[in-house]
Amino acid sequence: MQEENRKRGRSARNKGAGAERELARLIRDNYGYEVHRGKVFYKESDIVGLDGIHMEVKRVEKLNVSKAMKQAIEEAEKRQDGVPTVFHRRNNEGWLVTMKLEDWIDLYGAWEK
Repeated sequence: MQEENRKRGRSARNKGAGAERELARLIRDNYGYEVHRGKVFYKESDIVGLDGIHMEVKRVEKLNVSKAMKQAIEEAEKRQDGVPTVFHRRNNEGWLVTMKLEDWIDLYGAWEK
């Protein structure tokens, strides 16, 4: 049983790392931003390089949005590295972005000016 749990944990970590690499490559290649996977040992976001944005990356079929956002908020506060944002996608679907309304309004207001 313990070996099975270890394998499941390793599989989830690999899937998460793959999602982070996939999203970072997409952002670099399609939008020109110099982003890369964060370094866990340095307590960085899942992806770094978008100044002012704390990126939490999830690639799951059934995302608990509230739980993912709570994690992003806690980590962004701890690291003081930007607006908590969850980037997520399901299999065979495109990437989506979730953030708090007030943060989105701030971004929109800055863009509008």
